[in-house]
Amino acid sequence: MLKAVLRQHLLFFVASISSLAALFAMIDPDRVARSMGVFMTGVNGYSQFYAMYVGVRLATAGLALLASRHGDQPILGDITALFVLAQPAGRLIAAFAIGLPQGLLLVICVIELLGGLALLALRPAFTQNRRR
Repeated sequence: MLKAVLRQHLLFFVASISSLAALFAMIDPDRVARSMGVFMTGVNGYSQFYAMYVGVRLATAGLALLASRHGDQPILGDITALFVLAQPAGRLIAAFAIGLPQGLLLVICVIELLGGLALLALRPAFTQNRRR
């Protein structure tokens, strides 16, 4: 029971943080891009930025909110965890080619990794329905 409550709160926290990140990206995209080391040029650069930093963050927020309200469907929380873990996974792949992220981005990466792993660790135990 405690695991379910903790997971629900963590999912709501992920939804809130993802929503705020998307909001900040919409309000001041140039500042957010600079802080992440992204250089946007032209319409395509901004379009890609909005796709990743607004679209994907809002999708993650929506999924996390849905999962927090439907604790009886743990797969929603699992998918949310995969969305969250996709960011540090991509950064790990990039680390082999160009190195680990630095500064604020490294901190964000660690937080994403811990949050995603915590969601998976708090997953309810599998119970098999024996009705036939």
